Amino acid sequence: MERQESVYVGIDVSKDRLDVALLPAGESLAVGRDSAGLEDLIARLRGLSPALIVLEATGGYEQVVSAGLAAAGLPVAVVNPRQIRDFARATGKLAKTDRLDALAIARFAQAIKPEPRPLADAQAQMLGELVARRRQVIEMIGMESNRLRQARAKTVKRTIEHLLAALQVELSTLESELDETIRGTPIWREREELLTSAPGIGDVTARALLAELPELGQVYRHQIAALAGLAPFNRDSGQWRGERHIHGGRASVRTALYMPTVVATRYNPVIRALYRRLRAAGKKPKFALTACMRKLLTILNAMLRDGTPWRETA
Repeated sequence: MERQESVYVGIDVSKDRLDVALLPAGESLAVGRDSAGLEDLIARLRGLSPALIVLEATGGYEQVVSAGLAAAGLPVAVVNPRQIRDFARATGKLAKTDRLDALAIARFAQAIKPEPRPLADAQAQMLGELVARRRQVIEMIGMESNRLRQARAKTVKRTIEHLLAALQVELSTLESELDETIRGTPIWREREELLTSAPGIGDVTARALLAELPELGQVYRHQIAALAGLAPFNRDSGQWRGERHIHGGRASVRTALYMPTVVATRYNPVIRALYRRLRAAGKKPKFALTACMRKLLTILNAMLRDGTPWRETA
C-alpha cells in the first residue's frame, strides 16, 4: 500500500482574506476572512488531515482563524513573522505576494515543523486581551504625557489633559477587571500567589506572565527561555567564536520581566548573587541583566510546575 505524504499548510492572514498554500501538492487557494470562508477552509482541510497548519502572528487578525482551526481539531501553530522572513531569506525566496507568502509559510511548516499549540480557553483569551489593552492604554498615556510637555497653546494643553484623565479612568477600570478575573478563577489565583511569592514579582508582572506566557510551568526551562526570547544562540564559524545573543520570542514577556529583574538584582538574594558574580567576571551590565531575566524566568517556571512558592535556595 502506497504511503500518503504528510500535508503541510501555510496561511497568510490579511484583514479581508486568507491565502492558503498546500504542500507537497503545491496548490493555492484564497477564501474570505469571515465565517463562511473559514467554514469552507475547515471542511477542506479536515478532508486532507494535515500534519501541521502554520500562521503568522499578524497583530490579532490570526486569532479567530487559529481558534477556529484548533476548535475543529486541526493542528495549528502560530509563529513569529520574523522566523518566516528569516527562513524565506535563507532559502532565497524573496519575492513577496500574498500567495507567495502563504507558500513560504507552508515551506517553513514542512521544514521546521514547529510544535502545535493548544487553543487557549475563553478565560485565558480574555485575560490576554485585558493585559494587552492595559499595555496599550499605558503606552497612550505615555505618548499624551510627552505631547503635554511639548504643548504651548492653552487649548491644546486642555484637550490633552482631558484625554489623559479619561485614559487614567480606563486604566483603573482595566486593572479592576484584571483583579476580578484573576481573583474569580481559583487556579489563576493560586498561580498568581505562587508567582508573587518571588521577590521582585508584583501583581502586574504576574498577570502579564499568566496572559502572555501560558506555557509557564508546563515546559522545560530551555523551552520557556526560548519562548520568551531569552535563550542565547551561538554565533560560531570554524575557529571563530562570536558572542551569544538572544533574538525572537515574545517581546511582551521580556518587557514584563525587565523592571522586576532590575529590582531583583538588588532585593532577590538568588538573582542579586548571579548579577554580582557576572559583573565581577567582567560581563557587561546588559549581558548580566539578560542572564538574570533568564534565571528568574526559569525559577518561576519551576515554581509553577511544582506548585511551590519561592524559596531562597531555588
